[in-house]
Amino acid sequence: MDNIFLKNQAPETLDSFLSYSEGGRDNLGNTIPVMVYRMLEYSLKLELVNRLGKEEQVEIFRSAGRMAGEYFAKHFLNLNQPLDTFVSHLQSTLEQFKIGILRIESIDEKSGKIILTISEDADCSGLPVLTETVCNYDEGFISGILSLYSNKHYEAVEVDCWATGDRVYRFHVDIKE
Repeated sequence: MDNIFLKNQAPETLDSFLSYSEGGRDNLGNTIPVMVYRMLEYSLKLELVNRLGKEEQVEIFRSAGRMAGEYFAKHFLNLNQPLDTFVSHLQSTLEQFKIGILRIESIDEKSGKIILTISEDADCSGLPVLTETVCNYDEGFISGILSLYSNKHYEAVEVDCWATGDRVYRFHVDIKE
């Protein structure tokens, strides 16, 4: 039976799920160990691969990451500042939230191409060497942040990953028309 109190309620959004009540975790606080985050991420990843295949899983993670990146940019970043100031603010905010340590290797302001690295991220720092890059969510997250900042459609592709034997995550980021 339908709940009459929910009948005219708007559909759920990311905002609905991310509103946080300080009193919700009085004893445990608002942080969790990286292992708990990885249990969520990698169990979802494996379940999606099993049900839908690898390609679909990668696209879902990139899309979810993009959504989260746009949310993060809207709610935690000042998008109305020059590029150098924005990058500095982004670096400090990513560290503040313990997402990772961002370094820009190169930016071509004319073409919009960016090469950046992130170290100590929650996704795969410390993983054993696997057969592929695994940071598809991060690809989307970076894409969402840069797209919202620039009003252009950015796409990030991970080219180096802890899971492939590197000790930093390197992303090539380009504008897609």
